[in-house]
Amino acid sequence: MLKIISDSAEKALPELASESVQLVYIDPPFNRGYGHYNEDGEGYEDDYGSFSSYAAFLSPVLQELYRILTPNGSLFFHIDWHWSHYCKVVLLDKIFGRNNCLNEIIWSYDYGGRPKNRWPQKHDTIFWYVKSLSDYTFNLDASDRLPYMAPNLVGEEKAARGKTPTDVWWNTIVPTNSKERTGYPTQKPMSILERIILVHSNQGDTVLDCFAGSGTTGAAAIKHGRKAILVDSNPQAIAIMRERLQPDAN
Repeated sequence: MLKIISDSAEKALPELASESVQLVYIDPPFNRGYGHYNEDGEGYEDDYGSFSSYAAFLSPVLQELYRILTPNGSLFFHIDWHWSHYCKVVLLDKIFGRNNCLNEIIWSYDYGGRPKNRWPQKHDTIFWYVKSLSDYTFNLDASDRLPYMAPNLVGEEKAARGKTPTDVWWNTIVPTNSKERTGYPTQKPMSILERIILVHSNQGDTVLDCFAGSGTTGAAAIKHGRKAILVDSNPQAIAIMRERLQPDAN
């Protein structure tokens, strides 16, 4: 089951039932102070000004997401370095509880320009929060495996099996020539969402993304036997999702 809702998160989320979703992943606007547009001029503005204005936008959304999550549910909040720790301390810790943050995952990529006056900023942060420390989904055996850097030191069996990821995820962005690419300006890689969905949800669970963009969350959820609810107010995003996810979309 895949449901696509053409509306803002603020308007759509109050219509969803409490404790009805097992996993939430969101990649909201990062408040970078500029817009994200493709060559056809399609996209969205990403400028909320001060952090207080940005927090006023995100806080009611996060409170609704807490209500919608099941007692054993998880939230994955994807942000970049500009406001990541403001969001954690001021918003996420307050709503979910500081101790309920189980991981600060670093998604590191090596793509794009390299400035000469500072270390290149080549990572995003994904905070993982749970509603209950005693009851949450973590299927580590379902995770993809990574090759050992020195396979000869661990033996043939371990080398063949590979190792599980840590909280630093090395993964390229979606390349411009990739078959995966949709043209949406802030599209995230399928492999990132697949890892989250496989480990942090079960077959038949419902996954929600209320800043769904190119629909990668839904594509990964449906591929692996989950249900998905995708919300976005951008007509470009809705059009891309419907084209990408047909015939699953409604």
